[in-house]
Amino acid sequence: MELKSSHKCFGGTLSYYSHAAKTTDCEMSFSIFLPEQAESGKCATVYYLAGLTCTEDNFTTKAGAYRRAAELGLILIAPDTSPRGDAVPDEEGWDFGKGAGFYVDATEEPWAKNYNMYSYITDELYTLALKNFPVDGERIGIFGHSMGGHGALTIYLKNRDKYKSVSAFAPIVSPMECPWGHKALGKYIGENRESWATYDACALIRAGGDASSSPKILVDQGLADPFLESQLMPELFENACDEVSQALSLRRHAGYDHGYFFIATFMDDHLKHHAEILK
Repeated sequence: MELKSSHKCFGGTLSYYSHAAKTTDCEMSFSIFLPEQAESGKCATVYYLAGLTCTEDNFTTKAGAYRRAAELGLILIAPDTSPRGDAVPDEEGWDFGKGAGFYVDATEEPWAKNYNMYSYITDELYTLALKNFPVDGERIGIFGHSMGGHGALTIYLKNRDKYKSVSAFAPIVSPMECPWGHKALGKYIGENRESWATYDACALIRAGGDASSSPKILVDQGLADPFLESQLMPELFENACDEVSQALSLRRHAGYDHGYFFIATFMDDHLKHHAEILK
């Protein structure tokens, strides 16, 4: 693991690392914020998964998260959204390939060798963080935006032993029902739609059955989001949660779009949501 840079940030230290990842067979990068509390013991930790076209830098530079994370004593880890490098296959367009790993494990060629972001997040990076940083393994949460919101919800719902809290900004809640999802799942894991359900938050929440004892899920959605009706459709997740008695706070905000000003506005609420569950 190679340290790219490190600097003090709002009462903590923000560092960038790169490492040779086995799951993606390429160099992967991530940023990690360590609050001052991490100097004296293990801390609750929250992973942030970014959306289409993003890297680990988008959260770091635009989300405005570190001041409140320092106050709450939260470690924040932000990985890249896909494998990178000249040897990694790609295609033209911004919603598939590099920058658009969709947090799935690809089974179709030529994507299967590198595009294994689900295993990278839940296994390789998860283990690396536990071994190298003061991460409390019993207090880990996950959140994300758009494609990353899809990743956070599906990873949480399939790995509740690892992740104890979840939230999302404008998530893709049902890839089975939207064009982004059809393109990504069809190319990464094939046209058998039964297999798509394993990466669909609405299908997963229903498959899990009664969730009345599960922690509340927080979702924020801007009503001026241009992707709201065609790609995001939060009402589908709202209905699925109702069916299994999953506590959900779905907050709809007039005037907010899909960008990072929206995320920065409500970031404190998400960090407090995770801190309260992980305390």
